[in-house]
Amino acid sequence: MTTENHTVTLTTAQAIIRWLANQYIEIDGVETRVCGGGFGIFGHGNVTCLGEALYNHRDELPVYRGQNEQGMGFAAAAYAKYHLRRRFMFASASAGPGTANLLTSAALAHANRLPMLMLCGDAFLTRLPDPVLQQLEHFGNPTLGVNDAFKAVSRFWDRITHPAQVINSLPAALNTMLDPADCGPAFIGLPQDVQGWTYDYPLSFFDKRVHRIRRQAPDMEEVVDAMALLKSAKRPMIIAGGGVQYSGAVAELTAFAEATGIPVVETIAGRANMTNDHPLNCGPIGVTGSDSANSIAEKADVILAVGTRLQDFTTGSWTAFAHNAKIVGINVGRHDAAKHMSLTVVGDAAICLASMDTDYKAPADWTAFAQDELKKWDAYVAENCKPGNRPNSYAQAIGVVNDLMDPRDRVVAAAGGLPAEVTANWKTLDIGTVDVEFGFSCMGYEIAGGWGARIAQAENEPDADTVVFTGDGSYMLMNSDIYSAVLTGKKLIICVLDNGGFAVINKLQNNTGNESFNNLIADTPTAVNQVGVDFEAHARAMGANAETVSNAAELGEAFRRAKEATNTSVIVMNVDPYEGWTTEGHAWWEVGTPHITTSDKVREAHVDWESSRPKQRKGV
Repeated sequence: MTTENHTVTLTTAQAIIRWLANQYIEIDGVETRVCGGGFGIFGHGNVTCLGEALYNHRDELPVYRGQNEQGMGFAAAAYAKYHLRRRFMFASASAGPGTANLLTSAALAHANRLPMLMLCGDAFLTRLPDPVLQQLEHFGNPTLGVNDAFKAVSRFWDRITHPAQVINSLPAALNTMLDPADCGPAFIGLPQDVQGWTYDYPLSFFDKRVHRIRRQAPDMEEVVDAMALLKSAKRPMIIAGGGVQYSGAVAELTAFAEATGIPVVETIAGRANMTNDHPLNCGPIGVTGSDSANSIAEKADVILAVGTRLQDFTTGSWTAFAHNAKIVGINVGRHDAAKHMSLTVVGDAAICLASMDTDYKAPADWTAFAQDELKKWDAYVAENCKPGNRPNSYAQAIGVVNDLMDPRDRVVAAAGGLPAEVTANWKTLDIGTVDVEFGFSCMGYEIAGGWGARIAQAENEPDADTVVFTGDGSYMLMNSDIYSAVLTGKKLIICVLDNGGFAVINKLQNNTGNESFNNLIADTPTAVNQVGVDFEAHARAMGANAETVSNAAELGEAFRRAKEATNTSVIVMNVDPYEGWTTEGHAWWEVGTPHITTSDKVREAHVDWESSRPKQRKGV
């Protein structure tokens, strides 16, 4: 390596890592590296060149050895979510199947608008050794390969074909990942030969640079129009989405709601925008919501949708609101702000909310109605989570754990029935402590995401805990990051709630008139040897503390022991697949049901399901 005429000779891989190590961000007046390090599984496509570069920067950019590339991506997404998209981690995979394994986690990060940098091996640019190990050959297009699949699940995509290209590509990728409106995963394909090629890079390219997240001010004419519409409201409501936290707008949201008396409901991504005991926090909305929020939503005449993309679980497939209700979309992303012909206020949520005057007051009887609905819902949740009220249930486990959590402990859940149960029943103890991944509803995120969340949490709140809820189905899909957590000393508390298969989809199957089939293990005709999984023994084999409990009371005692432990703990409890569900709080959800069938039950269910369709808003 030589320096001459203000340049430095580096390989492509060395330049990438050196540049990353010199990128900083200012958070609350403190400068820190914007990249917290990364996750890597080395193979022939990334070990020799990128691995060499990472080794020489291992102190600045620590690399966590993954067990599965998909899990690495989930961990990186959870890390970014904890840091409210202001910091990210990279995931490095080899060429071929290693990189292909990242597709699902890239899609999760894209759906949830989360930054993640993928540095992945690619086929040789020269093509001299073609076809190489693990290469997919497209005879009519030799440039096409596995890495092109990431174009659909990345906000930024590039393939480096010359070392000089990183001078433009890396800043473009970082700008995308830090952009509030366009935030998402960035993919950079690195051909194996190009990784090792050298270039005389300008030394100034590697100067320390401090970034800040852009705060876009709204057009004040849009704010004036929004306030004019709001002041006409007799029954206003605020939907608070995940963008409220990413904007750092919790204080502005709370102040605006308190000044105007407008009830607030939360989306799944927006859980923990307000604490459970705030009198204007009227519960989660939508398909997995609360009776309180949904009863407010169906009567509201003006809806302020703040920092939400209004997905179908929030809107009840657009049946949750009256046909004539007006929507004000407050969002930094124009695409999200304008959904369903909303009156748009495009800009940073904190600035937008602070720009709106508070002369308006919601009618007192409307605010009182909302608070009465909330009291009823709180009473239902208290009964729903009560131990012994029915066979073991998700809600009972959630209630026990919730009562034993410290305020800054973080809860993580994802696919299956648990996101709905956590969203509906969880009592938020502190702001920003709930991570329910339902943007992509991705099985396997739970434990891997918990590991990534704990890595981030340990940087700022080492004395807090990360608590994971997972079902047996997700556990079987991806559990190897229990070993990752043990190996790296990033303690998790993992509650495995075993209902004998994919019980929530069995419930949907039954609710649409279908017979149980291929979801619960007991109802799988090809499962001819009905054995159970010893989750406790399996977790112990990966180095975790583990125990099995019989009921909610024993779960509480086990959870206390896990809180005291320094190692990762796995607690296993069987739950009932049929009687354990939260039965209230749901909005309609559009699913495809058979229009013709030989089954009377399926036909009746189809008619019943379709009976709610007249409530659906059709794009306006």
